[in-house]
Amino acid sequence: MDNYIVSARKYRPQTFDSVVGQQHVTTTLKNAIRTNQLAQAFLFCGPRGVGKTTCARILAKTINCTNLTPDTEACNECESCRSFAEGGSMNIFELDAASNNSVDDIRELVKQVYIPPQTGRYKVYIIDEVHMLSQAAFNAFLKTLEEPPAYAKFILATTEKHKIIPTILSRCQVFDFKRIQADDIVAHLRSIAEREGIRYEEESLHTIARKAEGGLRDALSIFDQLVSFTQGNLTRQLCNENLNLLDSDYYFRLTDYFRAGDIANALLLYQEVIDKGFDGQHFITGLSEHLRNLLVALDPATHRLMEVSDAERGRYGEQAVNCGLALLLRYLDIASDYEYRYKEAGNKRLFVEVALMKLASLVTYP
Repeated sequence: MDNYIVSARKYRPQTFDSVVGQQHVTTTLKNAIRTNQLAQAFLFCGPRGVGKTTCARILAKTINCTNLTPDTEACNECESCRSFAEGGSMNIFELDAASNNSVDDIRELVKQVYIPPQTGRYKVYIIDEVHMLSQAAFNAFLKTLEEPPAYAKFILATTEKHKIIPTILSRCQVFDFKRIQADDIVAHLRSIAEREGIRYEEESLHTIARKAEGGLRDALSIFDQLVSFTQGNLTRQLCNENLNLLDSDYYFRLTDYFRAGDIANALLLYQEVIDKGFDGQHFITGLSEHLRNLLVALDPATHRLMEVSDAERGRYGEQAVNCGLALLLRYLDIASDYEYRYKEAGNKRLFVEVALMKLASLVTYP
């Protein structure tokens, strides 16, 4: 049986151009390499799973490549690139500051810094989760970070930039990584699914992208989980079932009941949701998000603010026009108010039912 490799590792980008959704970072780094204007230290900040460590490794590999491509990418063929790919590079060191955060760990690293590289041009030190370093470790690192040998480069990565002391920040070029857009995640998942021969519905990929909330690594982990669950046939229904998500169709139906003033069917639909195992907080939060999407869908210029498929975007637009701006604003005002007060409610089921009755009564009793 072959060793299974998770998608996040199997499809980890190996070049700047293959990094998803961080063009503002990769373009700047490539230009710096091309013009030979590399800083001594870099600080990569941003949410988890958006490419900070991946970009650090690509940068370390590229600046040591002896045969750069015309597009300023590593050739992946020279001795330096091959040793990096095999995990045997003597010029690239990775330190996890979460488990090596003492002053002694940093002093040991500083000693290594002053030993010139035996082969290659640069020694690169990648320190992940750098905000976990102790105050003493930060202080021991300051002087070396400010005036390292010409052959030494430092790449620091963190998810919590606010915990980095100002004296470290001032010694680094700071790159802020952003959450990855849902459309970029969907395109990446689509590419992987086609390469792996996995059948999928477009809606299922959008479901994964929404669940990942801008983290590509999270999206790939969810993707692997769902491929196993569905046996390589990703459908919207199975994805919702496995991820314990309430299908948006419930909210479309519920909004139609509101417009018709149909309190009875609104309450029966909520009972159906409860029978499926969803709690009131999950339900009313989803309702507020649905109403927000309807408001966004009123103007075609803001359709891109909805992280949904093209087919569902059209459905939102149609229902939004039927409701109108004034009614949607009143719906959202009630739903968001009840969502905010839900935790304080004593009888939570009755609390949600009162909200639904109010929403369904707006047309009849303004």
